[in-house]
Amino acid sequence: MAGNTYDKAVKVLSSFRAAFGKTDANDILIVRAPGRVNLIGDHTDYHEGFVLPMTIDRCAYAALRARNDDTVNLYAAQFDEWITYPLSERPETEPGAWAAYVTGVVSELRDRLPGGFEMLVESDVPIGAGLSSSAALSTAVIYGLDQLFGLGIDPIDAVHLSQQVEHRYAGVSCGIMDPFVSRLGRRRHALLLDCRSLACEHVPLTNTERDRNDAFEIVIVDSGVRRELASSSYNTRRSECEQALETIREARPDIRSLRDAKPEDLWLLPSLQHRRVRHVLEENDRVLQARDALRNGDFEAFGILMNQSHDSLRDLYEVSCEELDTLVAAARNVDGVAGARMTGGGFGGCTVNLVRQTAVPALREALCETYAKTYRRTPVIYVVRENHRTERM
Repeated sequence: MAGNTYDKAVKVLSSFRAAFGKTDANDILIVRAPGRVNLIGDHTDYHEGFVLPMTIDRCAYAALRARNDDTVNLYAAQFDEWITYPLSERPETEPGAWAAYVTGVVSELRDRLPGGFEMLVESDVPIGAGLSSSAALSTAVIYGLDQLFGLGIDPIDAVHLSQQVEHRYAGVSCGIMDPFVSRLGRRRHALLLDCRSLACEHVPLTNTERDRNDAFEIVIVDSGVRRELASSSYNTRRSECEQALETIREARPDIRSLRDAKPEDLWLLPSLQHRRVRHVLEENDRVLQARDALRNGDFEAFGILMNQSHDSLRDLYEVSCEELDTLVAAARNVDGVAGARMTGGGFGGCTVNLVRQTAVPALREALCETYAKTYRRTPVIYVVRENHRTERM
């Protein structure tokens, strides 16, 4: 294991022993699942469209040990919260809380589990930042239980299970992207996902040899604005698009999802729905163009597409916010920034920036200065040095 990975595994093991008691380290299984940043393609996944996310070096961790009875004993280290209950039951949880995801997974797998277990969970994926902290957590729990008890869960089944937990226990009608990339993402690659067929392509992120002296970096900027998708306008946007789909179906009964809509269908819709569907159609095209740009090592072209994506999310789908727009505008004014956009569900969270390595210090300075002057606080900025995958540690 790499140094940082080894250190994290030791820390998680130490936390588990402090919580549940010392035992042979071989009895404890430790796994991790990464968060993700979506490079381009937001609010297309639940319309069966295309997305291009990548995993990041922030992860959810689970440490597990089997028990000899049917007790489920859970501890969330970052919140210092315990839940203990019989496997045959499920405690009441608040939608969106860590416990909803963990006990939701256990409930869905109950009939396949041979007995109880102890589990510690913790995460360094920022909560509410649009970096998929919830999918990382549920993915880690599913993978951990699969590995602990030898359940033989197919990776695609695990993805669907994670999505189902979001729907049933967290109250968020999310698409398939977040759990898919968390479970199936690959190091040093973005993942082009067709959200209808679930066909995927791992697209290399490394620069060509001629570009390596002036490499591009992925820089994530956390606005500090937190939102809970279940109580935000996220579900409202889905409803608006479902209404638009029904309107189009009156003229074209064969249409399955907004992915199948055509530009001429826009004129069937009232103004608000017209804007929503136009974003979906154009964003799908941008994702495929972005994939081709990465294949060709054309990062400048990729950055232009990122800029267009943000403008569409701001003006057509209307899921940005003032703080995100401020960060994007400030980033675009820095020489060496190829592209900047909001990422994730919106209404807060993070921006993602494609930046020449030599321009990262200038970007950091500009964003901190602008944000402090405008909002009297400093954004959290970090460079994605590597991207992880779901694995045992």
